[in-house]
Amino acid sequence: MPGARIEHLVTSGTFSLDGGTWDVDNNVWIIGDDTEAVVIDAAHDAEAIAEALGGRALRAIVCTHAHNDHIDAAPALAGRTGAPILLHPDDLPLWKQTHPDRTPDGELADGQVLTVAGVELTVLHTPGHAPGAVCLYAPALTALFSGDTLFAGGPGATGRSYSDFPTIVDSIRDRLLTLPGDTVVHTGHGERTTVAAEAPHLQEWIDRGF
Repeated sequence: MPGARIEHLVTSGTFSLDGGTWDVDNNVWIIGDDTEAVVIDAAHDAEAIAEALGGRALRAIVCTHAHNDHIDAAPALAGRTGAPILLHPDDLPLWKQTHPDRTPDGELADGQVLTVAGVELTVLHTPGHAPGAVCLYAPALTALFSGDTLFAGGPGATGRSYSDFPTIVDSIRDRLLTLPGDTVVHTGHGERTTVAAEAPHLQEWIDRGF
């Protein structure tokens, strides 16, 4: 039986906050083997995610943060699979904007370890883009799942409600850029990058308030 692997799905929909709505493409990450998996960020299309899972047992739906484009399909996917939805409690105010009548099933906490297919995913609380933003670090897969905290080219956006630029810079500097340079960063939108590719640019981001 093959070991744990990373699978990638792109789903499309909208992101809405502060009275605006934008078309977006989201990365959905599936980590697992032939029998079980976890989903990171159930975005837009529960049917497509369930199809990608096939007959595997879904152990958890992990939310890197609670902006609507990352959680809109989570309740439907949970309903289909019985998997619990996990979210850092600091993002409950954002969650309730999208799902006022459905609460997450469990909380994520800094340092918490989720295990699937023999692989450990360590929760890193990385506020800034959102108060309860988290990343998932899987050293056995040389992988970081960064949500919207770190992208190829810089930090996630901090221009809207519940976000803060100095906070995201601290999170990236102290929690992410300290990881091994060959760690592949699997982002919430767009292309992958590596810790080594982004680390030299920290001061540039700070200087331009990016």
